[in-house]
Amino acid sequence: MPVVTAELFTWPLGDDAVLIPRTVAIAGPYQALLTANHERLASWFPGFDRPPTPEATRADLELRGQGWLAGTELPLAVAVRAEDGLRLAGAVNLLINGPARSGEVGYWLDSAFEGRGLVTRAVTTLLDHAFGPLALDRVELRTVPANTRSQKVAERLGFVREGILREAAAFPGGRQDEVVFGLLAREWQPSAN
Repeated sequence: MPVVTAELFTWPLGDDAVLIPRTVAIAGPYQALLTANHERLASWFPGFDRPPTPEATRADLELRGQGWLAGTELPLAVAVRAEDGLRLAGAVNLLINGPARSGEVGYWLDSAFEGRGLVTRAVTTLLDHAFGPLALDRVELRTVPANTRSQKVAERLGFVREGILREAAAFPGGRQDEVVFGLLAREWQPSAN
């Protein structure tokens, strides 16, 4: 797995993992992680129909960094601690609609790191921030119906399944439905961290 050695900013997820900003500072390791997971990501996310190029990854990370500065996005990478630094394991993101006081969370994880509770901890941390300092009223989570792991994460965190958006996701092989989950600030139980 790709290693990141510089820890300019970290958001702890316990003793074994952290969230770090997903910016151009991690472009090389993030590109390697995306390439290794391309086929898996193409199954779950529209827009992953071609393997990412280093240039496209860098441009996307620059765009995410601009979103961070503008207050419209919180783009983070999930990293696990290793002897030689931090190993990138995946990503978590919060899109922020300030005027509506709402957001949408998304995430993915390399299969080698599944089953450790990393996604649940990362999304919990984002939700604490969304409903705490950001004072959002609502956060959505969307996934394709076949992504049952993601739906289980949503349910475990208290999201309510609100419905199906028919053919809302455009994949190269055709359109797919999206399952929409919602969580309101008054429903969220902040973590003890």
